[in-house]
Amino acid sequence: MNATTQPPVLNPIVDVPPPAQHRWGEAELARLTAMVQQRSLFYWKGPQTEALHEEFRKHYDLKHVFPCSSGTAALHIAVGALRLKPGEEVIVSPITDMGSVIGILYQQGVPVFADLDPRTYNMTPAAIRAAITPKTRAIMAVHLAGNACDMTAIMALAKEHNLVVIEDCAQSWGSRHQGRPVGTIGDFGCYSFNDFKHVSCGDGGMVGTNRDDLGEGLSKWGDKCYDRVAGTRDPAELAPNYRMSEPQAAVAAAQLTKLEDIVARRIRNGTRLTEQLAGTPGLLPPVTRPGDTHSYWFYLLRLDLAALKVNRAQFVADLRAQGVQAGEGYIPMPVYRYKVFQNHNFFGGTWPARDLGATTMDYTKVHCPVATAILEDCTVLPLNEAMTDDYIDKVARAINTVANAHRR
Repeated sequence: MNATTQPPVLNPIVDVPPPAQHRWGEAELARLTAMVQQRSLFYWKGPQTEALHEEFRKHYDLKHVFPCSSGTAALHIAVGALRLKPGEEVIVSPITDMGSVIGILYQQGVPVFADLDPRTYNMTPAAIRAAITPKTRAIMAVHLAGNACDMTAIMALAKEHNLVVIEDCAQSWGSRHQGRPVGTIGDFGCYSFNDFKHVSCGDGGMVGTNRDDLGEGLSKWGDKCYDRVAGTRDPAELAPNYRMSEPQAAVAAAQLTKLEDIVARRIRNGTRLTEQLAGTPGLLPPVTRPGDTHSYWFYLLRLDLAALKVNRAQFVADLRAQGVQAGEGYIPMPVYRYKVFQNHNFFGGTWPARDLGATTMDYTKVHCPVATAILEDCTVLPLNEAMTDDYIDKVARAINTVANAHRR
């Protein structure tokens, strides 16, 4: 019997909808009220932007910061500050958002995809090492779903090969590696205020660094290379306009006052769910390394299909019948399998970096088997700070019930 003909479950275990987040309130309204009384909504020295700087640094001790229009913009700014030459390479995860690679390609760099650990879903040090070539300039560590990468090993590799490390923290507000906030360990930390992240202003981002050589003039890389300090418009290099406005900054600053509570609740919920799924045949919950903190932007659960009598589609259908809001998979395929990569169609049907001989990369020949396997057998479960212990317990019981019903 397939998913479409399965009889309905009369008494689903999860018998209530997921608790809704109440994301906006008095804190945001107070800052927005102050904002509309301003004479200017421009970011430079704006009171809301300055407040955002202050709130951000309470969580992330970064000397040089620049609020911008998105997490994608934050990553592009970091890559731009490296001044890549055509054909130079940045190692990145094959399971990520396109935002991780857009800036690399626009700077005529080459994304090089390194395979993942099967349970943390992050790049392994061994895969990163194997991907390093004389053209490698940087490693982009993507902390997927809120699970921190092995930054100790990554920083050791970077030091050994004189590479820059960019931390993609878009999904990992509040995550920690060995007690240190992600984004403060590498050379750059890049964050997202997208509407679906832990904290949000609709869309927005932040990029920061503690390196003076990369941080001095950091704002130029997101502000047309204008020098706001000197007040001159004589750009020395090419840079986009990725500025954040004062209304966005107002909401983002207010949201950051809630970050610790939001993250603590998500950690509690994610940890509780993992504990209750551990040891159930057919289930492979995410693994967090000892000493690290997973902030659970969402919950990515792998299925051990060899231990189950059904395929993923049927398993997920049965979860949904039990009231669990489960998704069949995450992204549809590794990023290098997207049409834009398979056709090398980055600029009007061309790829100047390859067409002019700066790289020989051929994405049709790239294969990351672990990343492929993760995407073929995973299910994604929504998780937020409003979920109660009772709700999490029901979800866990439903998942274990379906797994036990289908175990070989």
